[in-house]
Amino acid sequence: MKKTRDKSEISAGALKNQVFHALMLFLILAALATVFIFLFKSRIYEEREKKSLLEHWETGLWEKAYEKSRECLAQKPMDLFFLTINGFSAYQLALAQVNNEESLVYIDECIWSLRKALLGKNADKEGRIRYVLGKAYYVKGPDYTDLAVKYLEEAKTVSFNAGDINEYLGLSYAAIKDYQKSVEAFTASLVPSGNEGSDLLLLYIAQSYAGLEEWETARAYLVRCAEVSMDVELTLKAQLLLGKVLVCAGDSDSAIQAFESVLEIVGENAEASYELGEIYASRGETTRARAAWRRAYRADPNFTPVLARLNTL
Repeated sequence: MKKTRDKSEISAGALKNQVFHALMLFLILAALATVFIFLFKSRIYEEREKKSLLEHWETGLWEKAYEKSRECLAQKPMDLFFLTINGFSAYQLALAQVNNEESLVYIDECIWSLRKALLGKNADKEGRIRYVLGKAYYVKGPDYTDLAVKYLEEAKTVSFNAGDINEYLGLSYAAIKDYQKSVEAFTASLVPSGNEGSDLLLLYIAQSYAGLEEWETARAYLVRCAEVSMDVELTLKAQLLLGKVLVCAGDSDSAIQAFESVLEIVGENAEASYELGEIYASRGETTRARAAWRRAYRADPNFTPVLARLNTL
């Protein structure tokens, strides 16, 4: 009887163990199933969020893309896609601002997001991120143009290409006074884009050649710029620079013609009149110089160079 009881008790204990293990297995499977369902739903939700963000971006809804990406980054702060969209949309919003301070707030967020995006393991070939980051640093101001050069060059290194990448590189190199590379970048921008006659690019190239003190080449580009440009303001800039280049080249008669052409276009211009006064003064024609400086003052009483001259009269 005792042996029978012992066997019965053993069988009951074994059954309890089996039930316990079965229950534990069930709970584990249930937990795994719950986790799987949660992850699956989270994945579907995330994909929907990314699809929605992409639609906002592709349709130019920068504000919506910006706000939504910020919400998503609160949950996944290092997600490459969310960081990229946030940076790109912040850059677009920066360009849309009228107030410079507000623009810089967006630029700073753009830079912050894109720099973080580049920390991701799959970001080593992300040329577009580097391209927008380079442009953001250029917009941020002259103190950051070395970083603009760095990221724009990195974008080109990973074979990323955009219509304005060489133009921004040229502007950035010019800002750090590397005029040789500036000329190379601007020239590269002319040919692929088919803008052989682009007035703005011609002006940029001329400015870089002037920085290199290659006066004749700068003159040639400025003359070409003035010939093709339909923009009055840009034409005035070209004519003013042309006059200064001609002075440096030792052709003061042609420089006078360039500055006088500016006055013929706009009637009054402080810079053109001031430069005419400088030429006349260098020739010893003090009466004509004073008349030109006074005309410059009438055009703009706050033009600093002419104020210094008039104080000496």
